Amino acid sequence: MNDIQIIIGGAAGDGTKATGHLIGKILNRGGYKVFIHEDYSSLIRGGHNFSVIRGTKNGENCIRESADFLLALNEDSVDRHIGKGGVLIYNSDQVKKRDGIGVPAETIAKEEGAVIMKSNALLGALCKIIGVSWELIGDVFEGFPHSEKNLKVVRRVYDSQEEKGKMKKTKESLSLITGNEAIALGALEAGMENYFAYPMTPSTSILHFLSKIKEAYKINVFQPENEIGVINAALGCAFTGKRTMVGTSGGGFALMTEGISLAAMSETPIVVVESQRAGPSSGTPTYNGQADLNFALNPGHGDFLNLVFAPGDAEEAFYFSNLAMNMSWKYQIPAILLVDKDISESTFSFDKNTLKGVKEWKEKKGRNSKGYHRYRITENGVSPLVYPGGKAVVKSNSYESDEYGISTEDPQMIKKMQEKRMRKERDIKEDLKETIKIYGEGDKVLFCWGSTKGAAIAAGREAGYKVVQILVFNPFPEEKVREAVKGCKEVVVVEANSSGQAAEILKRYILVGRKILKYDGRPFAKEELIEELKK
Repeated sequence: MNDIQIIIGGAAGDGTKATGHLIGKILNRGGYKVFIHEDYSSLIRGGHNFSVIRGTKNGENCIRESADFLLALNEDSVDRHIGKGGVLIYNSDQVKKRDGIGVPAETIAKEEGAVIMKSNALLGALCKIIGVSWELIGDVFEGFPHSEKNLKVVRRVYDSQEEKGKMKKTKESLSLITGNEAIALGALEAGMENYFAYPMTPSTSILHFLSKIKEAYKINVFQPENEIGVINAALGCAFTGKRTMVGTSGGGFALMTEGISLAAMSETPIVVVESQRAGPSSGTPTYNGQADLNFALNPGHGDFLNLVFAPGDAEEAFYFSNLAMNMSWKYQIPAILLVDKDISESTFSFDKNTLKGVKEWKEKKGRNSKGYHRYRITENGVSPLVYPGGKAVVKSNSYESDEYGISTEDPQMIKKMQEKRMRKERDIKEDLKETIKIYGEGDKVLFCWGSTKGAAIAAGREAGYKVVQILVFNPFPEEKVREAVKGCKEVVVVEANSSGQAAEILKRYILVGRKILKYDGRPFAKEELIEELKK
């Protein structure tokens, strides 16, 4: 089987996410490239949570509309997902008798340790049916909490089922990593020393992940009282020379905008992770959206340069997190890593060879002596950087200033300093080697960005479209975009918002035929997008 999709569903607190990740690890060890989509309500307990685990040989990072197996812990899960087909494996202690495989999951879990283990009882049935060896299961559970008791639960069900397939264990497998974990590791690779954030879904797991590993990496992880405190504390640390990143979602980003304008005027480097969710206002906190693009492109008042990167999977999240940190410090400008819930919280197969494509750039250091010009006017707009603590007097000004950093209202100096800051764009464009990616070929073009990448590539392959992924929105790669559509007869843009924000940006440079938009908080399924393309 080259393509397998499994849904596991239950209430919040039933352990569906943990078991879903165990299934992902099993598929990963079986030679599949894995993608896991998480769907959960903004509730601590109750409601309906489910994970969609897909394993493919060709590495499609998207979900399908149909499932091969449904693992249902309660009646609600059966009712919601049974129409998607596949083999039903259900908790017979909670679900009335159905066509499928009933497992007294709660009874077995209670007898072996704790009711929370019931989701792994369903895992036992799945593993035997698809032919997973007991050795592979044992390997995957190594290090899992209460692994011995959990394995007893799995074994009881595993031994009761009939094998109908065979999954071979591979010698080597890729790592599994969420987008947020990739962002954190990419920034660490670029020399990050501080991470500040106030918890806001879906960026929160960056804070949790870095808190767990801060001792090993010798970094400072801090949660201030709100997002205004976050950006101001981060700018203070960056002013002293510490590479700093902050994370938030749209509502918190709104509170940071004055601080981002301060970073632009004072030329203080800072990286901001903006992980979008469905808005406006509080919106639906645990669901996806891509409606903050225009906001990220205009994150404060006044004219200023800022970088906006939009990765589409974990490998790109790692790379562009690293690049954002390096370029922010090289050019002394704000860099925004624009992701979304389906990048941040989804799990991807991660190729460690991605690490070979990153490097740490050094900022242009000035001479730490008297007569230092913090905002010296240079040909490329980048002034020499010195941090406080030496002989030089280092000024940082939110007002317009002269080269020394002393406030000015002189019209000629105002003009020169604004031109100096904007001059950085020329070299920034030279440094940005990969701003778009192209998949396939043909005279019909499908544009995508962020989390729509996976479904766009999968659907484009079957519907006969060349797929163009935009990775950098600022500075916008207009020449490469024009080249990508040369000779084409149709241009379609797919994105997860109701206004077609990327499509409107593209219209400034090329002719866009139509937009395929989704704004219900859920991701595009492969078949859904194929159907839209064929209309």
